[in-house]
Amino acid sequence: MNKRHKRTVCLFFQVHQPFRLKTYRFFNIGVDHTYYDEDQNKQILRRVAHDCYLPANEVLMKLIRKHGPDFKVSFCISGTALEQFRKYTPWIIESFRQLYETGNVEFLAESCAHSMAVLVNPSEYMRQVEEHVKTLESCFGCKPTALVNANLLFSNEIAGVAHAMGFKTILTEGASQTLGWKSSNYVYSSEIYPELKLLLRNYRLSDDITFRFSVREWSGWPLTADKYISWLNAIDQKEDIVNLFMDYATLGEYQKAESGIFSFFNAFTEKIIDSQKWTLKTVTEAAESIVPIATLTMPEYISCADQDHDLSAWLGNELQQEAFNSLYSVAYIMGYCKDKELLSDWKRLQSCDHFYYMCTKYMNDGAMHRFFSPYSSPFDAFINYMSVLSDFLIRVHEYADHHVLSSTLHNELELRYLETI
Repeated sequence: MNKRHKRTVCLFFQVHQPFRLKTYRFFNIGVDHTYYDEDQNKQILRRVAHDCYLPANEVLMKLIRKHGPDFKVSFCISGTALEQFRKYTPWIIESFRQLYETGNVEFLAESCAHSMAVLVNPSEYMRQVEEHVKTLESCFGCKPTALVNANLLFSNEIAGVAHAMGFKTILTEGASQTLGWKSSNYVYSSEIYPELKLLLRNYRLSDDITFRFSVREWSGWPLTADKYISWLNAIDQKEDIVNLFMDYATLGEYQKAESGIFSFFNAFTEKIIDSQKWTLKTVTEAAESIVPIATLTMPEYISCADQDHDLSAWLGNELQQEAFNSLYSVAYIMGYCKDKELLSDWKRLQSCDHFYYMCTKYMNDGAMHRFFSPYSSPFDAFINYMSVLSDFLIRVHEYADHHVLSSTLHNELELRYLETI
């Protein structure tokens, strides 16, 4: 079979680390303005760097050196992860830079805070995306043309923002409630903005690696490269792309090295490269080379989280909603803020992980939230976050008192603040 007739596998990895909060009590409010657990953040980052980032990057580099342009992969590294890399593990940035300089790696843009600001404040979201683009230019010398949101969050509204910012491609979830009978294994375009290409995650095949790889009770265990390739080959011949979008921590962190995950990944990618049926492409290459089969409209927000693939992982209960609304009640003030420390805290407190930890779901979804949470319960996560947020709001209010020049604007900010307390 001629190479141009091969179908596409698109590998995309998300790299993210939030700034985890220290234990912050009521009596700290108004006194202690340092919110983060430096030791925990450093220890976790260095552990993941040792177990995942460095060995996984080495695997990718070996594949690139061996196969040249036949091996392609895409990444998104969140702004908060890059900030911690600079602080605790600068050699990780250099490792990713070396990968990018091969020409086989693409970096995508997102909101620098790995936030959900787009839900309530598109202007704040656009500012965060612009900041992330500048950071990628500074770190790697690249200017991304494709966009991905935290947890593949997407809707028609987000499509409009992405289009307005000049992005050509956006990644999202192949959620059944949106696709219906359609398959995720095609390139689509936005119904409202046809110039915007949509690549949809094949969540079953992605999650087979991320979550089920080492589960002995799973019917697919043990997962071998030959078995996985056979699943790809079983996909209808008319379906021309399979998007495997995963957290990079899958390689060595979620699935430990002793599980055989690195050997599997290496063998799997080798078989794709040697295949007469499949080829690897970056996100942009896939979007540019494959003609969209149809348009999609997504009036409701979708995500890759939990079984519902919606917003409920972060905003499904009253605790999450109160925390989220309280934080963004000062978005108007922060739009005028010039204080670097306030702006830094504003960004870090927006990471959607904080709201994810407050989820009160049970069964499989609940187990996933507990796995990622540093707290003993969702209620502890809420109490700790709200204590930190209370102090942050006081500081923001004091800043508005002393730095906002327009009396009319000041009065409006005063009213907005009083409504939150």
